Amino acid sequence: MTTIDIGIFAHNEEAGIGAMLRDLAGQSILRDDRFSVRVVVLANGCRDKTAAAARDAVLAFPDPAMVEVLDLAEGGKSRTWNRFVHEFARPDADLLAFLDADIGLPQQDVLARLAAFLDEHPGVDATSSQPVKDIDYHPVPLGFVERLISAGGGSMGNLRTSICGQLYVMRGGVARSLRVPIGLPVEDGFIRHALITNRFADPIRYDRIDQPEGAIHLYESERRLGSLIRHQIRIVVGGAINAAVFGYIIPLRARDGEAALVAQLDQAARDPNWLSALLRRELPRARFGWVPWPFLTDRTTYFLKNGPYTPRKTLMAVIGFGFDSLAFMAAQIRLARGKGAGFW
Repeated sequence: MTTIDIGIFAHNEEAGIGAMLRDLAGQSILRDDRFSVRVVVLANGCRDKTAAAARDAVLAFPDPAMVEVLDLAEGGKSRTWNRFVHEFARPDADLLAFLDADIGLPQQDVLARLAAFLDEHPGVDATSSQPVKDIDYHPVPLGFVERLISAGGGSMGNLRTSICGQLYVMRGGVARSLRVPIGLPVEDGFIRHALITNRFADPIRYDRIDQPEGAIHLYESERRLGSLIRHQIRIVVGGAINAAVFGYIIPLRARDGEAALVAQLDQAARDPNWLSALLRRELPRARFGWVPWPFLTDRTTYFLKNGPYTPRKTLMAVIGFGFDSLAFMAAQIRLARGKGAGFW
C-alpha cells in the first residue's frame, strides 16, 4: 500500500475552499485500496473563516476522519511547506502532494495519475499537473483586456522540467531531505532547482522531473491588467531572489560540503530574517543589479527561437516585451527598496 499525504495550502480562501475540497473529495485515489490517504488543510495566517469553511466541507469526504484542518497563526507558503513536510505529514509517507486551495480538479483521477506516474518512473522525484485557465476550460464572453491576457498565456514553460506550485506530487523521502527559506515569493522554483541539482550538489539533470500526458487542474485566470502585472512582478521578484539564494548556497555547498548547506537551510527555515539578511549581502550584483537580465529577455528569446513569425505571434511578442519591461523595472525598484522577501 502506498501512503500519500495531501497538503492543501490556504490563505484567506473562505470563499472558495469549500468547492475545492468537494472536488478533492471526489478524487478516485481516496477510494482506492492501494493507497492510504490523509489530507491536511493548512489554513495559514488567515484573517477570514477559511478553517471554518474547510471544516464544513469535510463531510463530503468518503471518510471525514482522513481530513485534518489546521488553523495556523503564522502565514507564508514557504514556512507552511516546511511545517507540512517536517511536522504535520506522516514521517513515513511515500508520497506528498501539494495543492493550492484556489484550484479546480475537473478530472477525478488526476491525483491517482500523478501517483501512478511516479510509481512507473522510479528515477523521477516530482511530477505536476498541467495548469489550465478556467476561462479556457469553461469559455465565457471576454472583454478586450481579458482576451489579450488569455491569448498571451502559456507561451513559455515546460512542466516536463519544471514544477507547477499549484499542484504537484513529490516522493516523501525527497521532500523530507529539503527545507525552504522562509519568505520566498516563488518557493516552487527553489524546490525545482533543488531537485534537478540533487540538492545543489550535482550538475543539472532535468529528468528528475517529468509529467504525465493529459493530467490537468484549473486555476482562476487574471481578469484585470493591474492584477496580472502584480502577479508578474511577484514572479520576477521571486525568480531574482531565488537566483541570489542559489548564488550563495551552491558555492557554499561546493566549498564547505553538505553539512554546511544543511545547516544554512535549517537556519533559513527557522529564521524569518535569514532571507532578508542574505539579500542585503548579495544584492545588487555586478552587471545586472537586483534582477538578472534574462527575466527581461526570456520571452523575446523564446519567440525568436520558436517560429513561425506570424503577425499575431509578432504582435503578442511586442506586447509581451512591453509588459515584461514594466514588470522588470518594478521588480528592480521593489528589491532596491528592500521589499522582496516575505509573504505576498
